[in-house]
Amino acid sequence: MRKVILIGYMAVGKTTIAQLLSEKMGVKYVDLDKLIEKKTNLTISEIFNLKGEIYFRKIEHEIFEEIMKNDENLIVSTGGGTPCYADNHLLLNYENSQSVYLKASMPVILEKLKSEKVTRPLVANQSEVELKEFVAKHLYERSYFYNQANFKIDIDNKNPEVIADEIIQLLD
Repeated sequence: MRKVILIGYMAVGKTTIAQLLSEKMGVKYVDLDKLIEKKTNLTISEIFNLKGEIYFRKIEHEIFEEIMKNDENLIVSTGGGTPCYADNHLLLNYENSQSVYLKASMPVILEKLKSEKVTRPLVANQSEVELKEFVAKHLYERSYFYNQANFKIDIDNKNPEVIADEIIQLLD
């Protein structure tokens, strides 16, 4: 059994990289947010709006734990907050798994988030100033959890193909 867990802040490309790794390595990938949506029959935005973040984090933890404890080889794309709640960071380095922190700089994250605000419930209604403060605070609070990963890759100014190839080299 072998799992590759991708973590990092929202909009850094975890899902895109997971798809590329899946193709290149011949291993199935799963997107944690998509599994949550499937289980609840709600979008992530709907879950946050109707049931709140605590409910979301509870479901997220349950599904993440199931994934980590099954015997399937998988590439796992997590949500930006996944490692930061319910002791999920302890699962990052579960037996036969490798975790990779996709690290982006503040300007790169802000640029990506501006174009994706509609699909991101945590930042959808924030002004540019509020967004910058929100991201800075989150990155500070989450850095401990992100740095629990086995590997860290700086993704600034790299295309997804290059990032996926770097991860494959690290895993070999």
